[in-house]
Parts: sequence; structure tokens; C-alpha cells
Amino acid sequence: MEGYGYWTLGNEMARLGRIYPFLRFETIGYSVMGKSIPAIAIGHGSCRIHYNASIHANEWITTPLLMQFLEELSMAYAIGTAWRGWNIRRLLSESTLWVVPMLNPDGVELVLEGVTPEHPHGETLLAWNGGSNDFRNWKANIRGVDLNDQFPAHWEEEAARREVHGPGERDYGGEAPLTEPEAVAIAAFTECYSFDMVMALHTQGQEIYWNYRDYEPPESEMMAEQLASLSGYKAVNLTDSDAGYKDWFIQQYRRPGFTIEIGSGVNPLPFETYPALYEEIAPILLQGLAFGSRGYLQTSSQN
Repeated sequence: MEGYGYWTLGNEMARLGRIYPFLRFETIGYSVMGKSIPAIAIGHGSCRIHYNASIHANEWITTPLLMQFLEELSMAYAIGTAWRGWNIRRLLSESTLWVVPMLNPDGVELVLEGVTPEHPHGETLLAWNGGSNDFRNWKANIRGVDLNDQFPAHWEEEAARREVHGPGERDYGGEAPLTEPEAVAIAAFTECYSFDMVMALHTQGQEIYWNYRDYEPPESEMMAEQLASLSGYKAVNLTDSDAGYKDWFIQQYRRPGFTIEIGSGVNPLPFETYPALYEEIAPILLQGLAFGSRGYLQTSSQN
């Protein structure tokens, strides 16, 4: 299967670093198989915003979408031109954006390449996958743990609801919260920077989830409605869902957090849909930066 994998991401980061020396790079942790998990920062404002992608392996298309956004944002910042109607230098003087473009690199590699003869976990993975080397439906990390069911936000209730009792392609939250190094890395990174707002990019459904057990600040719903109006997506008040990154962030900080379900169809979304997907998500990501310049997030961060 063709796609955008970990090595492509590394090459793209190196290229962007050469072109745009103002970008800042950091390693937030390592995957089960020892791949570094990179973060990239742009801007120097006091409002701290975070976007992440590919927490689910077969949703890897979120990575190039986020990287294209970062590249076009960097170009506008470097040249000093407006982009899509926004003054980018002004936005990035008021906000700093941190992106983690691929949180689950081992899983993405598995979806795109399958089990190679030398894969250290190959025999186990094939057994979990019913003997098939077609891993296109695989969401989990290389240990068969769904990273977006790994966070300490009513984790026990989500595990009971899922009723998945062992490793596999999806929905197994592990033996406890934060057992997986990728989940530990993004939680520690979030705690280090104490972000004012986060967005987690997923596929698919063209929906925006903005709430969590009434822990969210009152402005979250209005912000979600704005994001929906820009994209044609639906802002959804989600219930009966726990243990996700967005859930944990809202519970921990009482600040706006969003899960963005990009596109419509069956995962992995076909790459031919990429241009349309980018036109859907770019306005959402830009509006997220604009929230930082309009005072919404400073209000939340004081709560």
C-alpha cells in the first residue's frame, strides 16, 4: 500500500528545517520499537496550541494533512503575506503552535508495509490479525493497544464498555492507563507545555467532538460551532466515550479540546480524496490559531 510513512515524515521535516530555520524541533518520546516521536513548533506567542495526528495507525492520512498545513503556514510566515484571509505573522505573534504529526509510527508502518520477514513482532502480529498480512484496519500500536483508549479519563468505564480483553487491531485500552510509551510521551508533552487548546486529528465522519462529561469550559461549544461552519462538519456533543486524549485534556485542564474526524468513508481513506480533505481541515486548523488571538483561550487558561 502506498502512503505517507515514518521515513517520509523524517525527510519532510529535514526539508522544512532547511527552508524555514525558525521552525523548532523536539523529540517527545519513543515508540515501542524505538522510533523517535517528533514535535515541531512555530510562532512565539504566549497562547500555546497543540495539534496531533496519527494516534490511530490506519488514520495515517492525517499526518500529511497536518504537515501540508505546517508548510503553507511556514511559507506565509516567512514571506509575510496573508494566507486564506489571515495575517499569519500576527497570529503567530500571539500564539505558538506545537504539532505532533505522527504519534503512532510503528502502527502506521504496519498498516502501510505489513509484517516484513525481519519484523521482531511479526509472528505475534499475524496471530492477532487472524493470520493475514493485510493490516489496513489496524488502529493500535505495535503491542495491539489502542492509544486513544489509554488516557486516565474514566479509563475503567471505557474498558468495560469496549469489552475487548486482549491485544488486537482496535479498541483494547491496555491493562491500565498510560502503559504504552507513545501515550506516555504525549501526556508528558502536554503536561510540560500546559496547552491552552488541543486538537486531535482523526478520520472519518466529518464531525467535531468538543465536550467531555461537562468538564469543558462554556466557550467550547461556541468554538466548535465556528469550526463546523467553516468546514461543513457537524459539532457533536458526544456521550458514552472515555479515555481518549481529548477527554483527558479537558478533564485535566478544563480547557477547550477537540477531536476532528476528517473526511467520510472507510479507513484508511483513499489518497485520491486528499485534496478535498485538505480543503476541509485547513480552515479548522487556521481558526484554531485565530482563537488564540481573540482572547478565548486566555480566558480558558485562567480557569
